[in-house]
Amino acid sequence: MSIRTAEASDLDAIMALERASFPSDAWSAEMMRAELVSPHGRYIVDEEAGRVVGYAGLRAVSGAADADIQTITVDGAARGRGRGRTMLRELLRTAEARGARTVFLEVRADNPIAQELYRSEGFVEMGRRPRYYQPDDVDAIIMRLDLAGWKAQGAGAGAGAGATQGACS
Repeated sequence: MSIRTAEASDLDAIMALERASFPSDAWSAEMMRAELVSPHGRYIVDEEAGRVVGYAGLRAVSGAADADIQTITVDGAARGRGRGRTMLRELLRTAEARGARTVFLEVRADNPIAQELYRSEGFVEMGRRPRYYQPDDVDAIIMRLDLAGWKAQGAGAGAGAGATQGACS
C-alpha cells in the first residue's frame, strides 16, 4: 500500500475506478479534474505495484471550521485490507492540519460497509437526505466527526481494519 497525493496524470485511473464503483452516478472527468487541482481540496491515491487501486478526496478550505470527505473508493480486488481506512485517516489528518474541527460526509444508505467504516472511526449520523443519489433513489446518510474527539481516541488507532470493503461515498 502506497498512499500519495493525486496528480492530474492520475485522472484516467481515478475515473476508471469512479465509473466501476459508481456506475449510475459517477462524477464526470471534468468535475474530477477540477477537484484534483482545487486549492481547497486534497485527493490521494493508493497504489499497488504501480497501479492505482484506490482514491479518496477531501474538501477543506484552510482555516475553515469544517471539512467534507468527498469520496473514498477502492478497487473490488483490493478491498478488505484496510485501504479505505488508511485513506480516510490520511484525509482526516489533512483536515485537522488545515484547521478543521468537524468533518462531514454523505454515504449511501445502501452501503452498510462504508457506514460501518465511518462509525468505527467515530462518525455519527446527524440526518438523511431522501432520494439524494440519483437515478437510484437512494437516501444519503449525513455523518459528522469531531476531530478533537477522534484525535483523543488515538486518531482511530483502536479501530479494527475489517470494515473497509466497498466504495464509500
